Amino acid sequence: EMGAELLSLPCLHTLLAKNNRLGGPGSLPKGLGQAPLARSLRVLNLSGNRFADVPPALLQLRGLRSLSLGGNRLHSIPPDIQELRSLEFLYLGGNFITSIPPELAKLPSLKYLVLCDNKIQSIPPQLAQLHSLRSLSLHNNLLTYLPREILNLVHLEELSLRGNPLVVRFVRDLTYNPPSLQELAGRTVKTRNVPYTPSDLPETLVRYLSLASNCPNPKCGGVYFDSCVRQIKFVDFCGKYRLPLMHYLCSPECSSPYSSASQSSTSQSESDSEDEASVAAHRMQKVLLG
Repeated sequence: EMGAELLSLPCLHTLLAKNNRLGGPGSLPKGLGQAPLARSLRVLNLSGNRFADVPPALLQLRGLRSLSLGGNRLHSIPPDIQELRSLEFLYLGGNFITSIPPELAKLPSLKYLVLCDNKIQSIPPQLAQLHSLRSLSLHNNLLTYLPREILNLVHLEELSLRGNPLVVRFVRDLTYNPPSLQELAGRTVKTRNVPYTPSDLPETLVRYLSLASNCPNPKCGGVYFDSCVRQIKFVDFCGKYRLPLMHYLCSPECSSPYSSASQSSTSQSESDSEDEASVAAHRMQKVLLG
């Protein structure tokens, strides 16, 4: 346990308590979030302990710039992580985390995010909102693809992906559910620019029409709502590594503008990579796959 004496240290900036046995009830002093320490603390390292959940009191340390909880027993990241608006470094490697909450993308100052050695299967596209991010460590997880939005991380210099299934095998089984009559009507309204005002339609339909997503194929010009085709598109980084990024097309007939349905999956993936390779290559300095 950490004693209550810590709460009376108004000038403490760094607290290292790694490789202990913290994690049970009472491990952290009560009132931590309201103590003078909560305003002064900038660096907190609790790695190598026994926390099964991120203690709620830590989410009240609004001045934190570095938080390390690696090598604990965490299974999830609480959505309230977004409250740590000053956070620049977040280390959560070596846990049992299976998913990343979209709220993590609401950390405007985050530069270094370490999620290696977990059980993460997918990356939410919202992470592209981390415009300050410079390093993203995802090695030794269960990733089979990356969202194409990751190309929007314009300041990203290092992306670590070794030890993931995407390095040795790729998703090829794609499914498509036929669109509903509502979606077909909605697609027609959006693609043909049928004029309407909020007073013309029920509020639910107006909201539905606002949820249309544009097909990424520049030669298509279509939209989709709930029914789309998942497609793995390979993009070259640094002229050496090819990463599988997830795309969503409006229909099975809407193939890549650089490929045809008659091509094999291998040749299609090679041609698909060309349109974004030139955009991404100069942004990424290091892509670690091996």
